[in-house]
Amino acid sequence: MDPRFIRNFSIIAHIDHGKSTLADQLLLKSGTITQREFRQQILDDLDIERERGITVKARSVTINWTHQGDVYELNLIDTPGHVDFHYEVNRSLTACESALLLIDAFQGVQAQTVANAYAAIEANLEIIPVVNKIDLPVTRIDDVLEETENILGLDATDALQVSAKAGLNIESVFDAIIMRTPGPSGNPDDPLKALVFDSKYDNYRGVITYIRVFDGRVRKGDKIRFMREQIACEILEIGQFRPGMTPCDELGAGQVGYILTGVKELSKVTVGDTVTHDDKPVTSPLPGYQKPKQMVFCGMFPIDATDFENLRDELSKLAMNDSSFSFLPETSDALGFGFRCGFLGMLHMEIIQQRLEGEQNMDLIQTAPNVTYEILTRDGTTMVIDNPEDVPDPGIINEFREPLAKVTFIVPAKHVGTIMQLCQDRRGVYRTTEFLGTQRTQLTYELPLSEIVYDMYDKLKSVTSGYGTMDYEIIGFQAADLVKMDILVKGVKVDALSTIVHRSNAERRGRALVKRLKGEITKHQFEIALQAAIGTRVIARETISALRKNVTAKCYGGDISRKRKLLQKQKEGKKRMKQFGEVEIPQKAFLSVLESNKED
Repeated sequence: MDPRFIRNFSIIAHIDHGKSTLADQLLLKSGTITQREFRQQILDDLDIERERGITVKARSVTINWTHQGDVYELNLIDTPGHVDFHYEVNRSLTACESALLLIDAFQGVQAQTVANAYAAIEANLEIIPVVNKIDLPVTRIDDVLEETENILGLDATDALQVSAKAGLNIESVFDAIIMRTPGPSGNPDDPLKALVFDSKYDNYRGVITYIRVFDGRVRKGDKIRFMREQIACEILEIGQFRPGMTPCDELGAGQVGYILTGVKELSKVTVGDTVTHDDKPVTSPLPGYQKPKQMVFCGMFPIDATDFENLRDELSKLAMNDSSFSFLPETSDALGFGFRCGFLGMLHMEIIQQRLEGEQNMDLIQTAPNVTYEILTRDGTTMVIDNPEDVPDPGIINEFREPLAKVTFIVPAKHVGTIMQLCQDRRGVYRTTEFLGTQRTQLTYELPLSEIVYDMYDKLKSVTSGYGTMDYEIIGFQAADLVKMDILVKGVKVDALSTIVHRSNAERRGRALVKRLKGEITKHQFEIALQAAIGTRVIARETISALRKNVTAKCYGGDISRKRKLLQKQKEGKKRMKQFGEVEIPQKAFLSVLESNKED
């Protein structure tokens, strides 16, 4: 294919602004799919994506469109909108020359709109503003165009106005892509240089590698080399997504598609790697990507210990299809053998858990999530901690550091005071305020990541009646007065309930947690003491009273000593049970750490 007739573009937007719906309409209008094949979210092929109406993985599809008698090949990469999957957006933008920036005709510019627009600007892409949902009964199109110019600094005079749901003005999107997107600059006659922008694992065919060819051309049967891993292999199949996997003869400069090489281990195909010919390699690889860094960790343990190997296999498959997910084996005194899993954020964690439970029918106990910490010891070494159990003795800690995030809120002006109070309660440091017109305000705060990931998004939506949005980025680590809080059940420390908290919040969190645990743990035949402790100092306590059976119920009349004898016998039995009895802790109790934080 002549590079002059190729256009590579991406769709970026805030969550729920209609990216997947617009992608569906582009496929339908171009004839890539028929009306019979058409269904909502056709590119979202994970069950969890269709259930929740969100995009988790970036998708690629090739569309043909005729413009002024010439047939153009348009390569679309649909991207997620949620902040947890921002790394997917950055990967997609690297493979494109332009981006459709979708903006809701009523909600206007939101926090993720700003973040995605800046990511596209940094990648030197041509940005095409598109105002979507113009068929809504209430719209603010003029205000939205003004926000696009004032907040994003983009020229809104040529902004497109469409309705992806109703299929209005979709043809203008095709024309804008062809007219305003620069063609790829690669040379088909140069040595092969292609970027691996994604990969997934197929149980029958091995690793499917998604590539964007920058220079040269690649054919079926060619012997290629992955430059980073230095693996040489033969191409067994080459093709494009239309939208299913459709084999073709070759991919030339500027084209996007997939290759099958028979490689069975996804770890050997690195996202961001450069593909070149084995006999005529290029001298320097493409820049690639930074490896995504997990910031939220939790333990996952099978309820039935015999499912441990099964859980390992399922986690391995998920890690194969998601390079941002990691797991390592760990042992808990309370829960047995399991895995310490790393995620990009809470939504990422929730989706992995739901996929394990829904698609694989796994019964899991999941411990409360925590973020990554740094500890500077007295001998000058820096430890990275993602499990409270790994916190060393306080005597050797010189500095305890927590991750700090720069958070941008876009909220209705009337809710500014509430948001500022919310941030202040969570140890936030105020930075800036900008007014986006008369009705909306942009606030910037620096907040500890641990105060954001649990329920900040839920609180924000609650206090702003659903109109507030937020975006955050990690800016580093800062020293803080942090302590490890242990939970003791009947005098025994339960490692899976340990958390790292700020000293100023420790007592309040401790009281909230033991109170919640009291409601989750059922009564036993003996009294159970629940304690929250920092080191050897107990900071909160609740007691679950013993189940009482009336042993004198059938003792009618007679001397009082008969009743005393029965009561004394019961007392001795309870004492013996208390000494040897095990406390059953239900699954829900391990998430009460999270619930107590939300109540805070």
